[in-house]
Amino acid sequence: MTEATTATTQAKTAKNTGSPLGQPNYEIPKIGLPEIEVPAAFRELADKGVAQARDTYEKAKAVTEKATNQLKDTYATAAKGATDYNLKVIEIARTNTNTAFDNACELLEVKSLSEFVELSTKHAHEQIEQMAAQTKELMELAQKVTTEITVKDWRHGDSKASNKVA
Repeated sequence: MTEATTATTQAKTAKNTGSPLGQPNYEIPKIGLPEIEVPAAFRELADKGVAQARDTYEKAKAVTEKATNQLKDTYATAAKGATDYNLKVIEIARTNTNTAFDNACELLEVKSLSEFVELSTKHAHEQIEQMAAQTKELMELAQKVTTEITVKDWRHGDSKASNKVA
């Protein structure tokens, strides 16, 4: 009886272990799932939802790209304006330095106190007038840059209409 039991056990073990040279062969049992028919109204609703989502995505993408381009233009305009403004400030500083040096040379050549006071007063008046003109130039340059950014980069075309996503 031991031989019969051993043979039966070996036969059962052989079925479960699979091939002695490879991995066991496991198969997924095939279960017959019923095919469910999706109602046409549901499919139509899903198709409309997908189409609307795609449309909304395209509109949002277009608005985002436009805003990105506007920011690039704005930064380019602002950078150019800042460069122009800084160059003007450097030019003004150079002019003022040259004027101060010229005034110092003139003051070294004076022979009397009254001549010193006269030259100093004249230089002070000229500096006040020059400072007013320079301030006006800088203000006009700053307004020009601000106007360019506002009008050219942000308020052109139909920006209000294109900002609507859905």
